[in-house]
Amino acid sequence: MIRIWVKFVACPRMSYSETLPANEAHGTTVNKRTVFFVSDQTGITAETMGHSLMTQFDGIEFRQVTVPFIATVDKAIEAVRKIDLVGKQEGVRPIVFSTLVQEDVRNVVRGSTGLFLDFFDAFLAPLENELKTQSSHSMSRTHRMADTHSYATRIDATNFALANDDGSVVRDYERADVILIGVSRSGKTPTCLYLAMQYGIFAANYPLTEDDLESRKLPRGLEAHSRKLFGLTIKPDRLQQIRNERRPDSRYASPRQVAFEVRAAESLYERHGIPFIDATECSIEEISSRILDRTGIERRLRP
Repeated sequence: MIRIWVKFVACPRMSYSETLPANEAHGTTVNKRTVFFVSDQTGITAETMGHSLMTQFDGIEFRQVTVPFIATVDKAIEAVRKIDLVGKQEGVRPIVFSTLVQEDVRNVVRGSTGLFLDFFDAFLAPLENELKTQSSHSMSRTHRMADTHSYATRIDATNFALANDDGSVVRDYERADVILIGVSRSGKTPTCLYLAMQYGIFAANYPLTEDDLESRKLPRGLEAHSRKLFGLTIKPDRLQQIRNERRPDSRYASPRQVAFEVRAAESLYERHGIPFIDATECSIEEISSRILDRTGIERRLRP
C-alpha cells in the first residue's frame, strides 16, 4: 500500500507523548498557545475544523498536539492529565478542540482546565431539535471504511495521479477529469494528489518544458485534450526561491530563466484559452477548490 503525506499547514506539531521543551515550560506570552485536538477516532476532523478557526488569529503561534482514539473514560482521564499538565507548565489554559461522540467520554475531557470546544457538542443538540430525532452517538460513523466504493475511488484516483505525474505517459489522458499544466515547481503534483484523495478526481500533471514554451504551441500529447487543461502560474520571485532550494546557483533557478518560463507559460495559456490561476499565495486546498469551481468538475467524493 502506498502512503502519501502532503503538508498543508505550516504549524509545528507535537505528538501525544511529547512534553514541552524545558526552555518553553515557563514564561509563555499571550501570543503562544497550545492547542489539543482530541478525538475518539483519528483526529483528522478536529484538526481540519480547528485549523480553519485558528487561521483567523494572526500573530498567535499555536503549538499543536493531536490526541486520537480517546474512546474510553480511562483514556479520557489520561488525556485530561496531559492537558492539565501543559496548562500548569505554561501558566495559561490550553485550547481543546474535540470531536468526541460519547457523552461520558466528552464530559471527562470537558472537566480539564483547558478551553473545551467540542464540535459534536455544539451541533448535535440543535440538529436533534430541528430534525425531531435523536442522533445515534455512534463514534465510528465519521471515519469508518464501510463505503468500499468510496475507498476504491480514492485509491484509483491517487494511483492515476501518481502514474500521470510527469507528462511522460499521455495515453491515459482520456480518463483524466483535469490535466494540470505549468512550469516545474508551480504546485501541480500536490494539487493532483489532493484532488485525488479528497474528491476522487482523476488529475494528471504535465510539466511544461523549455522546448514547449519556446515553440509557443501546445505539446502534441495535449492537443486532443485541450478542453481538460488547467494552468498554474506562480510569481517569479517565489518560484526562484523554491527552485534555488532544490538546485542552488543553477540556470534552472536563475532569475532570467524563471522569469522567461513564467511569462511564456502565461502567454501560452492566454493564446490557447486555457484557464489558469496564480498559486503563489494559495494553499493546496484553495487551489483545488478554485479549479473545481472554474471547471465545474463534479466531485466524486465529499470529505
